[in-house]
Amino acid sequence: RMTRYAVFLRGVNVGGVNLKMADVAETFRQAGFEDVKTLLASGNVVVSSSAKAATVRTKAEAALRESFGYDAWVLVYPMAELQTISTDYPFVREVEDHHSYITFVSDPEVLDELAALDPVGDEVITRGHGVLYWQVARGDTLGSAISKTMGKKRYKSSTTTRNLRTVEKVLAAE
Repeated sequence: RMTRYAVFLRGVNVGGVNLKMADVAETFRQAGFEDVKTLLASGNVVVSSSAKAATVRTKAEAALRESFGYDAWVLVYPMAELQTISTDYPFVREVEDHHSYITFVSDPEVLDELAALDPVGDEVITRGHGVLYWQVARGDTLGSAISKTMGKKRYKSSTTTRNLRTVEKVLAAE
């Protein structure tokens, strides 16, 4: 039976890795995924597959590496799980002059490290199931505890961050 998945590409269209989403969609179709949709230019793809999430991740990373020649990392979530992650967002979803984020983390040790960070200014951080929820004043994102830490190379393969609004757009695209 087919499962609908959200596939979040890490580090796309920042830092010199520039991909056209139409090319990404074609790469996913050629890799055997069905009902492929891309959203926004920041590497959000929705696919259908009969495979488990771990297999979707491996297959997607291999296809991206082969097609585009970069060190591709993705995080994959069944849409039902993504809906729960979004629903569980613990802070007020929309706060004026603030960004609401979800950092998706596939490595439990990395999640432990990130959850232990001390927030900067009026930044708030709370651990969720496999994710870190955080909110930060607009303009303070790059100076935030999460952002400074996430830039480190060792987090590349296991983390990616999305604005809560982006997550809601991905869910709506199902």
